[in-house]
Amino acid sequence: MEGRGFLLHISSLLLLPFVVSDSSNIESVAPIGINYGQIANNLPSPDNVVPLVKSIGATRLKLYDADPRVLKAFSNTGVEFIVSLGNEYLSKMRDPKQALSWVKINVQPYLPSTKITSIAVGNEVLTFNDTSLSANLLPAMQNVYSALCSLNLQDRVVVTTAHSLAILQTSYPPSSGKFRSDLAGCLTPLLNFHLKTGSPFLINAYPYFAYKADPKQVPLEFVLFQPNPGIVDPVSNLHYDNMLFAQIDAVHYALESLGFKNVCVQISETGWPSKGDADEAGATPENAKKYNGNLIKLICGNKGTPMRPNTDLNIYVFALFNENMKPGPTSERNYGLFKPDGSPSYYIGFNGTSFASTNTTSGVGNSGGTPNTSSSPPGSSSTGYLSITSDAVVSCANFFCVYSISIIHNYFIING
Repeated sequence: MEGRGFLLHISSLLLLPFVVSDSSNIESVAPIGINYGQIANNLPSPDNVVPLVKSIGATRLKLYDADPRVLKAFSNTGVEFIVSLGNEYLSKMRDPKQALSWVKINVQPYLPSTKITSIAVGNEVLTFNDTSLSANLLPAMQNVYSALCSLNLQDRVVVTTAHSLAILQTSYPPSSGKFRSDLAGCLTPLLNFHLKTGSPFLINAYPYFAYKADPKQVPLEFVLFQPNPGIVDPVSNLHYDNMLFAQIDAVHYALESLGFKNVCVQISETGWPSKGDADEAGATPENAKKYNGNLIKLICGNKGTPMRPNTDLNIYVFALFNENMKPGPTSERNYGLFKPDGSPSYYIGFNGTSFASTNTTSGVGNSGGTPNTSSSPPGSSSTGYLSITSDAVVSCANFFCVYSISIIHNYFIING
């Protein structure tokens, strides 16, 4: 690192695992997962992100590509990785030879030193309203899985894809959770694939959008995991004191309604912005601190949802860094737990790392370190993940609005 003129200052305190204290003042190491996006031109190099991730005790990272610099930097750290294939690669992955080539270049060389555990093929594909893209999803996943099998890696790496909550037709009460009827033809064979291969069903869930859509009606305490009367599902009689758990269980019930109750659900993205435009209600450091801090406390407490109380929460917080080149409203660039210099965006139990100087490149998704003079492996990187406020998620935000109105109606009936 010194040869590249990079000076990293980190105190012994910052090397301690990220801990949070519950009401009994018992400290627990947080088994947190974090999304590591790189749509920025001012991020530290992957080599220098390693001590930052270690300092907060994060054990899992999700990439939106298969950046070789990141995978090399985290070799022998024990951190688990989800690597991703962008939507633009789905048509190519319909060719088994292309899928095999991608796995050979972007996954196999890094195992077992770098702990790649999952490949996410596409992101929120089914809510793009693009029939050709949807038609390519399952064949692409099957071919990537077949490639893993041919290399005898299928017991080490699973294949999955992430969905927007807009795939749900109903979600309130959670026990009425159902998938959209127009997606049944795509979802049933996809769920059979998950069941056969043992891979998780990934969901991107953002209670923030429910609050942003109607801040006068949605109780802030209910979306920030703060004390509140909550709601009771009139069918299951289960009590919910936060929106995220209600959303997760709505997915559980939707899976059960199709006969797939044994498919594991994981939350591949959730978070809260620390800054936004004037019309982005609730996007403040204080609310982001409460959302992510309280969420991590729940994860540390090994608390499942009301429907699955004994099932560990597998949740990836969005995101590791603020990303200054993301398009869209101000909130898009302010979901990070950390600023690019390694300092916390807000304090929730860790101090961060001070980067005295940072060598970056100007290319999106190729930030930090010395310029990458060698060409990246084919398909190793993407132009970036979906904007959180993309059309797919805007439709999801509208869906959340209907969801939240139902919640508030019952909230006041139950709590007078």
